[in-house]
Amino acid sequence: MTAHHIRYEVDPDGIATLTIDRAEKRNAMTWAMLGAFHEKVALASADDKVRVLIVTGSGGSFCAGTDLADLAATPESERGSNRAARAAAEPWPLMACPKPVIGAIDGTAVGMGAEFTSQCDVRIITPRTRIAWNFAHRGLVPDTGAGSWLLPRIIGPHRALRLLYSGDFLLAPEALAIGYAAEMVEPEALAEAVLTEARRYLKSSPFSIRHTKALVWKGLERDLSEHMAAHRQALEACFQSADHKEGVASFLERRPANFVGR
Repeated sequence: MTAHHIRYEVDPDGIATLTIDRAEKRNAMTWAMLGAFHEKVALASADDKVRVLIVTGSGGSFCAGTDLADLAATPESERGSNRAARAAAEPWPLMACPKPVIGAIDGTAVGMGAEFTSQCDVRIITPRTRIAWNFAHRGLVPDTGAGSWLLPRIIGPHRALRLLYSGDFLLAPEALAIGYAAEMVEPEALAEAVLTEARRYLKSSPFSIRHTKALVWKGLERDLSEHMAAHRQALEACFQSADHKEGVASFLERRPANFVGR
């Protein structure tokens, strides 16, 4: 079941697509699926051939959150901070992935599904996208911690608290208006729009992107002096990298760069 419901493919350009494929349940996640999801993100993170990761759902939904029937049947010792969390080396594997992560979000993203959207670097949606952090309706706080830490940093604490308190849906027009989504396209155009976005990043150095992503996300945790120390280390590493030498050479020789990620 797990292999069938979490699909992972890499195209010749190095664009990986991770699809939550359980359309009959609106892509609700079981604990087994969550473990497989984390494993595929780790695979993309470690594979030098992968340049960009796309995360999406099937059948007109993104992810309806945790499968509550599976939750009820799972012993408490295997829930929450136990089995599911141990499946990932990081609490937010999409954020920890050193590659750009694009969320292709069509239809409903609720609960854990909403949390996944917050972990993406870029979100492209459709007019029927609806996102809800409805944990308060179940007597919970956001289950991965993304809703309480990442979401306020993306849209501001007041907007985030309004969504978290009410559990109401963030509808597509508002998601676009407040900058939570980068672009909105019709459902039939979503796959191509996301690939177009991903191909934009293929022009850039994977080495540079890896360090830039880490500086941005880790910078939210650090004070300025810590951030600048990390920045100087990253900049020095970039100066010494093969990608920097290739970037300069390609500019001087007026040709496309052939980056190697080192």
